[in-house]
Amino acid sequence: MTGKTHIVGGIAASLAFAQISNYDPVILVGAGVIGALIPDICHGGSTIGRKFPFVSKMVHILFGHRSFTHSLLFLLLMGVLLNSLVINESVVAGVLVGIISHFILDMATKNGIKLLYPLKVTVRLPLTTRTGGAIEYLVFATLSLLSVYFGYGAFAGYF
Repeated sequence: MTGKTHIVGGIAASLAFAQISNYDPVILVGAGVIGALIPDICHGGSTIGRKFPFVSKMVHILFGHRSFTHSLLFLLLMGVLLNSLVINESVVAGVLVGIISHFILDMATKNGIKLLYPLKVTVRLPLTTRTGGAIEYLVFATLSLLSVYFGYGAFAGYF
């Protein structure tokens, strides 16, 4: 999936999570967007990879694309790291929700992800599409609509 689809996926997932949690939806969304971009640090052409080219290159050399940074092991390590360093629980939850949304969206692509890294098993959803294709545009539009829907619920009593 492209960066913009991951961003709107992070927004939709964070707002949906705000519906069932007591976390601040504004912080959840901001952190969710960041979390939705983090796994692609392994790809130099990604939104986050272009912002941090040295880190991106090093991660790519060490692990390749869609392996360690797209795994449950990475999610667990990020959870431990964030819980150790970040005081605000809304930030921690948002980043983790964003990472999970990234995983799900990339599992919907033909290449899938190495969710069980270091095992070399590729995990993908039964229905897949190619990155940047017409189906991804429909996914983006659907996630945009879901963001509005969940956003209304999350912010209805906020202001």
